[in-house]
Amino acid sequence: MSEAYEREQQNNALLNSLSSKVSALKSVTIDIHDNAHDHNTLDHSNEVFSSFSSNLRGSASRLTRMAKQGDTVAVLKVAGIVAAVGLAIWVILGWVF
Repeated sequence: MSEAYEREQQNNALLNSLSSKVSALKSVTIDIHDNAHDHNTLDHSNEVFSSFSSNLRGSASRLTRMAKQGDTVAVLKVAGIVAAVGLAIWVILGWVF
């Protein structure tokens, strides 16, 4: 009878050990999933900023081309729009902060 009880105790100890290992593996798997999700979010952000950068570069090159052609009225209009937007942002940020 005591031999059966001893084997039952050993089985319970091994079962508890296995349970803790499975729990640790589950925790690691969840951490890996969360890390992969964060990495995908960062990749998407990098793509957005890269697209914005290329669009801004294209706009700057078109503005440079327009200025080189001597269209001073258009350049003054663009400069006025940029100044007005900068002033508007400055006023709005002044109210907010």
